[in-house]
Amino acid sequence: MTKFNIGDRVMVLDDNLNGTIKNISLQGITIETEDGFEITYEADELVLDQQQNPIHSFLSKAQIQKAHLEKEPQEKPKWDGLLKTKKNEVVLEVDLHIEKLIPHWKRLDNYEILNIQLDTAQRQLDFALSKRIPKVVFIHGVGEGVLKSELHYLFKRYEGLQIQEADYQKYGQGATEIYFIQKKL
Repeated sequence: MTKFNIGDRVMVLDDNLNGTIKNISLQGITIETEDGFEITYEADELVLDQQQNPIHSFLSKAQIQKAHLEKEPQEKPKWDGLLKTKKNEVVLEVDLHIEKLIPHWKRLDNYEILNIQLDTAQRQLDFALSKRIPKVVFIHGVGEGVLKSELHYLFKRYEGLQIQEADYQKYGQGATEIYFIQKKL
């Protein structure tokens, strides 16, 4: 079994993700992806990225730890899902693909996955309302359309929403935009 260290570059076996190990605990190994997300995996779900870690074959563990301590930490800006469009409009992007929401999704059935996605959508919609974010883009994917139809059913329970397909050039067919219609005082 591979021994991992904090700072190692790793790849996820069953997903197209890679990142740097940030924490190793009893709960698993937490990596930070290139997009700035922190996700926890079990050790058997990860493999060392040999192209990014060639130094491990030449240096001792002590030398590697010393090099990590000497290196200045570089603050990477965290992506909070908020974007500003050309018109300085704040947009909240919510990716509802299950692999982006939870790490161990393969153990869940379709009903559980759908409920997690809908709960996330509702929380993010309520968050956007409370923070007065005018536009939310829900990235749901194409698939069979079950999630999309359930999202539209959820959105119809809210007043003052305008629902439309998101920008095709940016998101393809798998996204829906929500605008909050402002009431004039």
